Amino acid sequence: MSKVIEVNEIIKQYGSVRAVGGVTFHVEEGEIFGIVGPNGAGKTTTIECIEGLRKPDSGSVQLLGYVPWQDRLEVAERIGVQLQESALPLRIRVQEALDFFGSLYAECEDSQVLLDRLGLAAKSKATFTKLSGGQKQRLFIALALVNKPQVVFFDELTTGLDPHARRSMWDMVRQIRDQGTTVFLTTHFMEEAERLCDRVLIMDEGKIVALDTPEALIRSLGVERRLVFTVANHWDSQSLVEMPLVDRVEQIGERVVVYGSGERFTSSVVHGLETSGADFRDLRTQDPTLEDVFLSLTGKEIREV
Repeated sequence: MSKVIEVNEIIKQYGSVRAVGGVTFHVEEGEIFGIVGPNGAGKTTTIECIEGLRKPDSGSVQLLGYVPWQDRLEVAERIGVQLQESALPLRIRVQEALDFFGSLYAECEDSQVLLDRLGLAAKSKATFTKLSGGQKQRLFIALALVNKPQVVFFDELTTGLDPHARRSMWDMVRQIRDQGTTVFLTTHFMEEAERLCDRVLIMDEGKIVALDTPEALIRSLGVERRLVFTVANHWDSQSLVEMPLVDRVEQIGERVVVYGSGERFTSSVVHGLETSGADFRDLRTQDPTLEDVFLSLTGKEIREV
C-alpha cells in the first residue's frame, strides 16, 4: 500500500503549552487509522496540522503528496473533513446543504446518492434544526464526502451520541472505507478505536505512547486477562493465588476478579475452582482492551484525564 499521509517530527506550541511534541507516523491508503487519547492529548491539534488548518512550529507533513498548509486548494479538492464542532444555519434544509457544499468543488457526488447512502433520503426537505443528534452527524459525514475525497477526517465523530447511534456510525465508517476512501479519525473512546481501526496511535500529553494494530497493542504489552465470578463469602481464594497462570486475585464480598495470562488461563482457573469445591456462579471472562493498554503505559485510566 502507498502512504497517503506522512507526519515527521511535528511540534506545535501555544505559549508555554506544548500541544504536540515531536510526533512521527504515516497512514496507508485504504486503512482506518485512529488517534486515541484523553481530551487534551493533542489529537485535534495533530489532525488540524495534517488537514492544513494549522501550521506546525516545526516538522513536516505530506498529505497525498502535498504540503497541506501551502497547497490548500489542491488538498481541499481531495479530502473531506468533519470537525469536532460543526454547525449549519438552523433553517437550511438537508438537500440545500448538500447542493451548496457540492457547488464549491470541481467534482462532487450526486446528492441523492449521498442521501440514500447515509439514510437521510426521508429527511432531504427537513431543516437542520429538526434533525436528531445522529441525523446531524450523518449530514456532516455527507458534507465531508460530497467531493468524493480520497481521505476523510473524522474528529470525535460520535461524541454526544447514544450507544445505538454510535454503533450505527461505526457501521457507516466501515462502509466508507470499503468503498475506497482512507479514513483518519480521532476519538477518546477506546472501544471505538478497538472496533474500527486497522491501526491505532495512542497519544498522551502531546506525545506518541504506542502505535500498532489494536490486537498487537493488547497482545504485545502483556495486559492481563480477567475472570470474574461470584462465590460464597466463606470461600478461601488462596488455592487460586498459588496457581502458575494467576497473577493476583481480588475479592470484595462475593465478587471475585482473577487476573492472569496464558492460553489455558481460563480453563485452569475453572478447574481449580471445581477441584476446591467452590460454589461459584455468573462466571465470565473480560478480555484486555485498549483502555487496559493505556493504563499499563501511562499509569492512569483514560477517564481520569
